[in-house]
Amino acid sequence: MKNFQLITIVVFVVLAILGLLVFSGTIPLGDSNTSQGQGTVVLWGTTNSSRVAPLIEEFNVTNPTFVLKYVQKSADTLDQDLLEALASGVGPDLILLPDNLAFRYANRLFAIPYTSYSLATFKSNFSGAGEVFLTGRGVLAFPITVDPLVMYYNRSILDANSVIYPPAFWDDLVKLVPILTKKDDANKITKSTVALGHFANVTHAKDILSALFMQTGNPIVSEQNGTFISNLSSSNRQHNVSSFLKFYTDFADPNNSIYSWNRSFPNSSNAFSREDLAFYFGFASELASLVSRNPNQNFAVASFPQVRNSNFKLTVSHTTGIAILASSRNFNTAFIAAGLLATGDFASKFAALEGVAPARRDLLATPPPNSFSPVFYSSAFYAKSWLDPSPRNTNDIFRRMVDSVLSNTLNVEGAVSDADNKLNLLLQR
Repeated sequence: MKNFQLITIVVFVVLAILGLLVFSGTIPLGDSNTSQGQGTVVLWGTTNSSRVAPLIEEFNVTNPTFVLKYVQKSADTLDQDLLEALASGVGPDLILLPDNLAFRYANRLFAIPYTSYSLATFKSNFSGAGEVFLTGRGVLAFPITVDPLVMYYNRSILDANSVIYPPAFWDDLVKLVPILTKKDDANKITKSTVALGHFANVTHAKDILSALFMQTGNPIVSEQNGTFISNLSSSNRQHNVSSFLKFYTDFADPNNSIYSWNRSFPNSSNAFSREDLAFYFGFASELASLVSRNPNQNFAVASFPQVRNSNFKLTVSHTTGIAILASSRNFNTAFIAAGLLATGDFASKFAALEGVAPARRDLLATPPPNSFSPVFYSSAFYAKSWLDPSPRNTNDIFRRMVDSVLSNTLNVEGAVSDADNKLNLLLQR
């Protein structure tokens, strides 16, 4: 059994090296059918199949020695569908892997060893958001798209209050709260500056909190000696997580000067679209839906606010990569296809199709000439993701962290410590 496992590992490494040599050009693609791949490889993803079909067709025309077949899966059932397919031995060869499933499927993916694809090469080719796919064992996926968290703002509200520029830093945002937040005679908020403080009616609350925590220099999850651990309670940072949790919840405190949001509001995306919210933190991929909700709304986009005097910039992102299933029955061709998808024209066209930024650094250097893409592309340069062990469970952990502070069940330090313990339990499963 041990000999079989050793042989399997050696074969995978040899195939990995071959694949890398092929799509890097060391082995010319025109020399033989073998070096170009053969047969059929199946790619799963959640993008609408009719929309992505032209890109798949173009890819197959460009690479005629093998066939790439795309199968659309629902985002809600992708996890369960993949588990069932792998259990029955009929799983795909490749998957458009969202970063929030990378931890869950790490042991079912082929981790490309750094001896075959070096860490330096990866970092020179892809933006930092793609580093969520880096583990001690190797590269779990080739990053292909980055969907950064940005700040949409209502230009009409800013203009009516003589605000020239949207806030670049958190302290600038705080100064705008007394100016932009409007209240009626009963002191009830009628127009909000920003949706922060609560969890249930703040769209992307976990992502916003993640960005705040990571802006302290805290990675949330890190790997030590092959084991993943929570860093939420780590205090050896310039600003610890507890202080930023307090900053977040202060926006929901009626006794605080930055009180701007309460439970009476609908979710923040709807509040923004009905023009009751000046600033909305959303993802690049939401642009089309925001436009369709209120075509007459005068809004623009800016970068996610930063900590003043910090030595780095950071926002969070949803990152997607091309991952190779270790169970692929056409592994060599799957590897070649993954490399071609990540490094060829497909990457830029797929990002445009999704309304997000590409993960490749060379593509980020030339954003499309429109009003929104330059912000999306520049944000993708400093976007980060973290290895989420279970999106549903971590969402619950973050919700309880906020709610326990608002209800005075725990102080901010206790809430962070409780979240840290629960996240560690998830990572140990």
